Amino acid sequence: MAEFATIARPYAKALFSLAQEKNQIESWLGELKELAAVVQDEKVIALIEQPETGTSEKAETLKGLVGIKIVELANFITVLAEQKRLLVLPEIYAQYQDLTLIHNNTKSAVIYSAYELSSQQLADVTDILTKRFNSKLDVVAKVAPELIGGIKVEVGDQVLDLSVQGKLNALYATMTN
Repeated sequence: MAEFATIARPYAKALFSLAQEKNQIESWLGELKELAAVVQDEKVIALIEQPETGTSEKAETLKGLVGIKIVELANFITVLAEQKRLLVLPEIYAQYQDLTLIHNNTKSAVIYSAYELSSQQLADVTDILTKRFNSKLDVVAKVAPELIGGIKVEVGDQVLDLSVQGKLNALYATMTN
């Protein structure tokens, strides 16, 4: 969805700038998350794609489904409807979330492990990674049995592979080259 990312970027930046100006970055993030989730529903997608339904009706329906409390976000939904960009909302949310993390000097991290990590193990790994990347981390842990053992960490575009599968792949590459 490269084109959605390109389309969403200016909307996310503009919305983030306005939220920053109003000092409401986090509260807008929550409502934007709800909007993004609603727009991914099949029935809502069908409504958005109906050419016979007016843009104001689409915007009002979407606002009603989520119960938008922030006037600026309600206006934003209207603008997106007029520009026929409502389906881009999930990508706008993702980019807004990235901007929020950057603003808070936080990075998004995904920790893959062969088995589910205990809360203490996750805390220990998070502490080590926080020091290594010199930044606060928004951590998500996922189970990936194909790793066999160990962990694999993705922080932004950096990957730290300490898994058994990664070591086996490296060994295989060394032996075949």
